[in-house]
Amino acid sequence: MNSNSRPRSGYLLTGIDRQFVRLLIGVVKCDSKVVFVRKTFIFLLFGLGVFICSFGQSDSRVTVQRTLEIMGAKYEFTLVVPNEEIGYINIEEAASEIKRVEKMISSWIPESETSLINENAGISPVKVSDELFKLIDRCLKISEITDGAFDISYGPLTELWRFDGSMQYLPTPEEIRRCVDRVGYDRIYLNTLERTVFLKKPGMKLNFGGVGKGYSVDRAKELLISKGVLAGMINASGDITTWGTKSTGEKWLIGIENPGWRKNIFTWIPIVESSVSITANYKKYVMMNGKRYSHIINPKTGYPVTGIDKVAVLSKTSELCDALATAVVILGKENGLALIDQLGGTEVIIADNLGEIEHSTGILLDQ
Repeated sequence: MNSNSRPRSGYLLTGIDRQFVRLLIGVVKCDSKVVFVRKTFIFLLFGLGVFICSFGQSDSRVTVQRTLEIMGAKYEFTLVVPNEEIGYINIEEAASEIKRVEKMISSWIPESETSLINENAGISPVKVSDELFKLIDRCLKISEITDGAFDISYGPLTELWRFDGSMQYLPTPEEIRRCVDRVGYDRIYLNTLERTVFLKKPGMKLNFGGVGKGYSVDRAKELLISKGVLAGMINASGDITTWGTKSTGEKWLIGIENPGWRKNIFTWIPIVESSVSITANYKKYVMMNGKRYSHIINPKTGYPVTGIDKVAVLSKTSELCDALATAVVILGKENGLALIDQLGGTEVIIADNLGEIEHSTGILLDQ
């Protein structure tokens, strides 16, 4: 098992790129230099069985928990509040905020701003809200530093590759080529003065599947903090963010499940005022002609990626973790590590399909 930290080649950020990333992620307050008890157990991080540990409570605060289905994912809320009634009201408010975000970014909702942008691809610019404009702008900057591995214009490829059980045949090379021809973040034009978004080529489509859950988690967290919720954890199917501490004053811990033993926790990782995104490249897939095709698609080739099983990215915001986790899976192990090692306050652990583990330089292992 190879876990050596060494200089990477292939991706070199410019000074401007580094400045943007630092502004985007801020200062990470968590102990991202995670020390695992056993080097040989690091792969278990990617069991995707994430458990929230909430130990004893103080007299003045209680912990409330609820799981809701939103945006096609399970959102688990754990809040530390003065009493249960207020806590459950806070969770409903957070859920409403996530639904609001969904109505803005979903390409499946006909009246969403995103759908309006897609409908006018190659026709005319669309004036959008300041919130969506800024989100798209940040996504384009992430596309630039990942050399297009992360690309919200991959929407046309979702018409070919469907992972909901409805896919009946493997797309032909010509079908894939035609879709790829309508993909490219450099064809998304933003007009700052007019606050408009224009997709240059007809048939282009934005899709926020690689960043939407992470962004919604950040917005829900921001709302809850504004409501006076001093501490909590939100877990959107692997996109996790925390703030404050548990009612006991202890750090929030993410329990990591041993994939070979269901519900068996082998270690806990502290996440303090920070976020983590865990992306699995084998859980969601289709089988065609006896071959497995995963749900993460390379926007440049139009084909599902192979080689990496799971990725965990730790950083300040869930939005950035979500986007970078997708990008690392597409970039591959070497290029993905080369990128992350240049981003301040961001760490990654990668498990490939051969069982080999690599990690960024800021993560320490017990040798």
